[in-house]
Amino acid sequence: MTMTQRRIMAKDDADPFVLAGTGGVTLGEARTNHEGRKAVLLLRGNEDASEFIALVQTMGIQIVETLHQPGHEDPRTYFGKGRLQDASDELSMRTKGHPWTGVDLVLLHANASPRQLVGVSDAVKIEVWDRVRLLLALFTAHAASIEARTQVRIARLQSDRTVLRELANQSTTGERAGYGGGGVTALQASIVNINRELAHLRKRQQKHAGAQSERRRQRSRSGAMTVGLAGYTNAGKSSLFLNLSGKEVLVQDKLFSTLETTLGRMEASPRVLLADTIGFIDRLPSSTLDAFRATLAEALEADLLLILADASDHPVELERKLFTSRQEVFTRFYGEEIDDEFPWQSDVNSLKNHVLTVLTKADQATPAQLEEAVATVAALGLPEPYVVSSHSGIGMQNLKDAILFHLFGPQIELILLPPSQNSSRGIEGFVSDVYDAGLVTETSRLEDGTIEMTVWIHEQALARLIAHSKGRIEVK
Repeated sequence: MTMTQRRIMAKDDADPFVLAGTGGVTLGEARTNHEGRKAVLLLRGNEDASEFIALVQTMGIQIVETLHQPGHEDPRTYFGKGRLQDASDELSMRTKGHPWTGVDLVLLHANASPRQLVGVSDAVKIEVWDRVRLLLALFTAHAASIEARTQVRIARLQSDRTVLRELANQSTTGERAGYGGGGVTALQASIVNINRELAHLRKRQQKHAGAQSERRRQRSRSGAMTVGLAGYTNAGKSSLFLNLSGKEVLVQDKLFSTLETTLGRMEASPRVLLADTIGFIDRLPSSTLDAFRATLAEALEADLLLILADASDHPVELERKLFTSRQEVFTRFYGEEIDDEFPWQSDVNSLKNHVLTVLTKADQATPAQLEEAVATVAALGLPEPYVVSSHSGIGMQNLKDAILFHLFGPQIELILLPPSQNSSRGIEGFVSDVYDAGLVTETSRLEDGTIEMTVWIHEQALARLIAHSKGRIEVK
């Protein structure tokens, strides 16, 4: 984000004349490829920056140096004024061969306030990203569908608007560049344009969300059931989706490789759908994540929700990521209060029957790590986890059986009778009906022409089968 307090228009080698703080509104599109860029990271206090650095590396940006300053953040300039001035001087006076040659980006390891972003940008005179802007740039780079691009655009505009407002507040009245008729500045006009575009994008998003909701209702009426996959980014959701469905999705060891919902059928089951969607991340502002609410709803409003976590993570990291996932799922989307009895004393959403916990990447974890991971899940009040590996197949059959049991209850044994005077329809037609209505695990044909089938099937679908069979289908 390029911002100057006194010069409202900022010039950049790649994107000339981009209005400060608007995320590319003037040009119409934000930059999507940041591969090869060089940056300096500013870090305060004793916070662990490993996840932030991983996000930067995901985008192909090289951090040439990390500047660390102990103590609390300066509310105006993040770093202390003296240390920030040193960095500014270093940037402005670098010569050929300087370690910072080619640096065109300053990163702040914080969810910086608009005031801090403006202060740092005014000092260094190059593009400045905090943690939120980094995530938004990553979202922009990975957004492939119209749905995802709309969501990312809304989040970017909401974020940029706060900075423009700060710039407008810091501007003094009087004659200056950009002053318009009737006392309207270029910044204020840009804010009006952003508000207008946000209103348009939200209408488009509401239309899409309505269409999604209607599709979910139609699937539910047809007897289909949905299993949602949720969890921290890079927890292995897409790999598990691939294993369960056999459908090709993007599987990368990168953060936020999935931004939109992918739907697919559970392998060999015509009535079970899987929904893989965007991952959570710690300390993402509510306004930013709310832009993705329609996408998340596809998974979180499913008949069964799998909360995934990486079993190979360090115990402290695993606890942090599971805590974030728990907060986002139960507090934000289900409105559940998290207390000492969380969550099983509440009957609002039948949470105990609605949620399974899955520890992924078991093949990459030691036995001690797995034991610690199971204990962490228990300490956070989540259901006892299923330990799986999507690549080696460890625990996958147990998880599939658990999914089907939570959706349908125990397996049902059916008897299909041969044609009679009351119903001359061939028995193979009824066999086809059973396959359409549920998941058949075993079939055997007896000498008298009777067929016995073992099937996972919802009770409503079973009732319809029996009613339409005219006595030809019975429960054993």
